[in-house]
Amino acid sequence: MQKVGSSLFLILLVSARLFAQDTLHLSLRKADSIFLAKNYYLLAASMNIEAERAQILQAKVYPNPIFTADLNAYDPDNNKAFHVGNTGQKSFQLEQLIILGGKRRAEIEIAKTNSGIAELEFQQLVRELKFRLHSDLYTIGQQDFLLKKYAKQLNLLDTLLKSYQVQADKGNIALKEVVRLRGAYIQLNNDRAELFKEYIQTQTDLQILLQMSSFILPDSTDANLNRYLTPSSVSDLQNAAQQNLPELLLMKQNKVLAEQYLSYQKRVAVPDINLFASYDQRGGAFNNQVNAGIAIPLPLWDRNRGNIKTSQYRLQEAQYNLQAKENEIVSRINNSYAYYVQTVSEYNKSRQLYNDDFEKTVEGMSINFQKRNVSIIEFIDFFESYNDVLAELVRIKTQLVISAEQINLLTGKDIY
Repeated sequence: MQKVGSSLFLILLVSARLFAQDTLHLSLRKADSIFLAKNYYLLAASMNIEAERAQILQAKVYPNPIFTADLNAYDPDNNKAFHVGNTGQKSFQLEQLIILGGKRRAEIEIAKTNSGIAELEFQQLVRELKFRLHSDLYTIGQQDFLLKKYAKQLNLLDTLLKSYQVQADKGNIALKEVVRLRGAYIQLNNDRAELFKEYIQTQTDLQILLQMSSFILPDSTDANLNRYLTPSSVSDLQNAAQQNLPELLLMKQNKVLAEQYLSYQKRVAVPDINLFASYDQRGGAFNNQVNAGIAIPLPLWDRNRGNIKTSQYRLQEAQYNLQAKENEIVSRINNSYAYYVQTVSEYNKSRQLYNDDFEKTVEGMSINFQKRNVSIIEFIDFFESYNDVLAELVRIKTQLVISAEQINLLTGKDIY
C-alpha cells in the first residue's frame, strides 16, 4: 500500500507540474475575445452571411440581353458554303426581357431578408457557444479547485498510512485502523479519478471552443460570482427576449420571409414581356429588312395559383411557429428564473455556513488524530463529511453560474 500510495502521489505531482508548464489563465473577457477571433464554427457561419449578402447584389442585376445570329450555311442555288456576303443571307436579332409586376424588387427584398436571417443565425450560434464557453470556464475552475483539495488530502492520507503501517507492524495499533485508512484513501482516489475524467472532458470542450492546445483555467473563480447576483424580474427578462433573442427574432424574420414570398408568387402571375429588334438581309418581305417586336405569354392556363396557395400555407405555418416559439420562450424563462432564484438562495446560505472554521477544523482533526486524541471512526467520518461539503459547495457555485448564463442565453442579452 505504501508503494501504491507513493506511486500515485508521484503521478499526481508530475501531472500537476505538467499542467502548470502549459496552463493558460484567462479572464472571461479575454476568453470571449479569443473565442470570437479563432472559433472556426463562427468563421464558417460568417461566410454564410457574406454569401447571402452576395445574393442581394445578384438580385439587383437585370437579365442579360440575348443576341441571335442566323447565317447561311450552304446556298444550293449558287453552290456556295457560308454565302453571307452582299448576295447571300444573314439575319440578326437582339432580345431583352422586361420584368413586370415588381418581381425584381420583390427578389431584392427576399435576398435582404435572407441576409438578415443569416446574421441572426450567426448571433444565435455565438450566444450558444458563449454559453458553453462561460459555463465550461467556470466549471473548470471549480474542478481544478476540488482536484487540488483532493490531492492535498490524498497526500495527508498517504502520510498517515505510512505512519500507521509502521505502528501496525510493531503491534502498537490494530491492523483494522490501517485497513480503514486504506478504504478512505481508495474511496477518495476513486472520487478524484471520476472528477479528473470530467475535468479532462471540460478541458477538451474549452480547447475546441478556443482552438487552443494549452490547459485553460480562469483567472479567478469565486471573485466574479457577485456579477451573477444582479437583481431582475421575469417581466424584464421576457421583454429583453422579445427585443434581443436571436432565436425569436429569427422566427419573426421567417414570417416576414413567408409574407415576401407570397407577395412574390402573386407578382409572378403577372407576365413579363420580351422586346426585340431584328435585321434580315434577304429572308424577309424586303431586302435588308429591319423589324421590332414584342412577345408576351398569355396567362390562360398557368396563373401560378398552385405556388400562391402553397405560399399562403407557408405563411400560416410561419405564424404558428412564431406563436409556438413565443410561448416556449415565456415558459423557459419562467422556469429558468425560478431555478436561478433557487440557486441564488442556496449560494447565499452556503456562504453563511461555510467559512474558515472548516479548514481550521480539518487541520485540528488531522493533528489530534495523529496524537491519538481522535478515534479512527471519528476522523474518517469527519474526513468524508468534509469532502461531501466541498463537493456540494462546488455544485452550488457551478449551478449558480450556469443558471445565470442560461438566462443570458434565453434573453439574448448579457443580464448577468
